[in-house]
Amino acid sequence: MKFLDQAKIYIRSGDGGDGVTAFRREKYIEFGGPDGGNGGRGGDIIFEAVPNLNTLIDFRYTQHFRARKGGNGAGSDRTGAAASAVVIQVPIGTQIMDDDRVTLLADLDKAGMRVTLCRGGDGGYGNAHYKTSTNRAPRRSDKGWPGEERWVWLRLKLIADVGLVGLPNAGKSTFLSVVSAARPKIADYPFTTLHPQLGVVRLSMTEEFVVADIPGLIEGAHEGTGLGDRFLGHVERCALLLHLIDGAAGDVVAAWRTIRHELAAYGGGLAEKPEIIALNKNDAMTAREASARRVALEKASGAPVLLVSAATRQGIPELLRIIQDQVTQAKRDAQDAAPPATDTWDTDFTDTDN
Repeated sequence: MKFLDQAKIYIRSGDGGDGVTAFRREKYIEFGGPDGGNGGRGGDIIFEAVPNLNTLIDFRYTQHFRARKGGNGAGSDRTGAAASAVVIQVPIGTQIMDDDRVTLLADLDKAGMRVTLCRGGDGGYGNAHYKTSTNRAPRRSDKGWPGEERWVWLRLKLIADVGLVGLPNAGKSTFLSVVSAARPKIADYPFTTLHPQLGVVRLSMTEEFVVADIPGLIEGAHEGTGLGDRFLGHVERCALLLHLIDGAAGDVVAAWRTIRHELAAYGGGLAEKPEIIALNKNDAMTAREASARRVALEKASGAPVLLVSAATRQGIPELLRIIQDQVTQAKRDAQDAAPPATDTWDTDFTDTDN
């Protein structure tokens, strides 16, 4: 299945059904009076986050979603049937943006969360609604209210605990394949990873975390160089970043500064996230080179640096334990700071003027 994390779609809720002008006509009933029923309500457009989806590829082929019109009223005071809602299922972590791609309309970051983005139009009144003591035979009936329509952008941000960042060929895909059951493409040329990959790391029966591997960044990625920095949106929700640096490439300080500059240029709070720095490919360095580059990187970053080798698994268990402890603590802090849960996630983001 091809990975797609952005899509533009058109949505339109259903119009309300029309009211009807009708009069009761039965034998031996001389003054039957008005009995035109009201129109039914048009269908809503609802988005729902479901756990069994991980890409927006379906919206490449289906880009228009329209709800049905409500049923028209009928004689004998019969109200038209309300149209059923159109439920659009999206992956967890999908953001719904307005057509300007700036205004956030909804953020479906929990399973089962639902938002009503376009309300169906209300049904029009039949002439029975306008019957009064002074107007006993009204001939007025109303058309149904029109539905709402808009173009929206869907943007998927993967839900992961740890974001894996680094230059191309830093060994991120190899690391993901070693610590999880994911099988990303691994090759000896830059930009092997063309779209984000997720892997679940299990340390024990009760300890696990999700790692998101994104395509490598290079200098100028925020200006569109290479694959750009659009994929950084998939690590915005992560509790921490794991910065892998190719220790055998030479200037590890310059590599670290390049990624830090791109994170700051992207924004979204990525530069402020906790960062674990790991000097990868320790098996390709001499002990003297590894020690010198580690000291230089610690001095530049002001943080401890771990020596690991994804190929030989050297230092990997210790690194995973540090990550698990930080992820667990971050989840505890988030739970303590979270407001009390509500009974439902169903939210209506539409106007209620109609």
